[in-house]
Amino acid sequence: MKNFFKLLFFIMLIGYGPGRPATAAAQHYKVIVADGSGNEGTLIARELESRFEAYNKLFRFSSALLENPLKVQVFLNTDSYDEYVSAHLGETKQGAVYIHYNQKEKRELVINRGSADESKALPYQAFIQYLRAFVPNPPLWMREGFAIYFSALNFSPEGEMVYEENPAWLGTVKALGSNAPPLEAILRAGSGGTQSWAALSWAAASFFMDSGNGDYLRSLEESFMLLSDTATAAENTGKTANRIFQWSGAETMNQDFLSWLASRKTFAELMEEGQRAYAGKDPSTAELVFYRALDQRPGHYAPYYYLGLLAYENNEFNLAEQFYLSSREYGADEALVSYALGVNAAAAGRSKDAIDFLRQAAEAAPEKYKAKADDLISRLR
Repeated sequence: MKNFFKLLFFIMLIGYGPGRPATAAAQHYKVIVADGSGNEGTLIARELESRFEAYNKLFRFSSALLENPLKVQVFLNTDSYDEYVSAHLGETKQGAVYIHYNQKEKRELVINRGSADESKALPYQAFIQYLRAFVPNPPLWMREGFAIYFSALNFSPEGEMVYEENPAWLGTVKALGSNAPPLEAILRAGSGGTQSWAALSWAAASFFMDSGNGDYLRSLEESFMLLSDTATAAENTGKTANRIFQWSGAETMNQDFLSWLASRKTFAELMEEGQRAYAGKDPSTAELVFYRALDQRPGHYAPYYYLGLLAYENNEFNLAEQFYLSSREYGADEALVSYALGVNAAAAGRSKDAIDFLRQAAEAAPEKYKAKADDLISRLR
């Protein structure tokens, strides 16, 4: 009997000792963190609940249909994550992966927390888990397109969902040119898998969300009501496509889709348009276009640099300096920006700062800037 109690006590220590998975519960999720803390699970559950709310503002599925909370497995160690995923899929997936089973209670989102690929994979896979929890076999374009569309939702440090449009797939669609299929073909497609297919699916989802046509958005929302959790993907695809085209007609919507695509511009196209406007002495247009480019690529130096030039020419020297410094922070040529900062500071009457910046430009690229910098420095003195 004494040995029995010793064994029982030992088992309890194992159960509550280091390495025991920590669990965090939320309204729609159960998060299990291997070798982690409950606090880590709470943070993940909070993010996923915010994403769930954002998804459901569009799809409006009833939470009552969920028999169990959505299961999430979190690994803080890459080797453990790879081992777990490989054991279930026969291969590993970077960052995060949703594993779907016929048995609802086995379905799970698996996350490699803290990995380099998590921030890219998690938003995509989290939407897949959400959609297939309600509709195991959704239309392929809807699953892929909205997974990419909602990947632009970022969870801020303040705990808020922030949408930053990500048209990275636009170039792929535009590159197809006349080979791009009409919208109807995308919405009725029964297979995919290529990068072009992913881009086309994103374009279809973005068209409904961003075209500004209320009738099209309403048709999309009405099609969600026809999705069935017992239907095949082909059945769900046919029913939703028929509903979407019921009021506007496929031909009209196909044409509007092409017009919408033509109106969308890639980052490179926006930069070229802004540079033309700047060279053509049209500062208002240039500023508007560079801000649009900045919205697409907030981490790219080029829009900041040109906005700095525009602010300088408008005698807004403090604003120009902020833009120049941002461009340098995001990787602009150090000598180029230092020279621009020097000229800007000189125009603002800050001679000492101007000299410092000009010396930095001369040191960074003497063959290009030393003579010009020395000349301007001598005049400032």
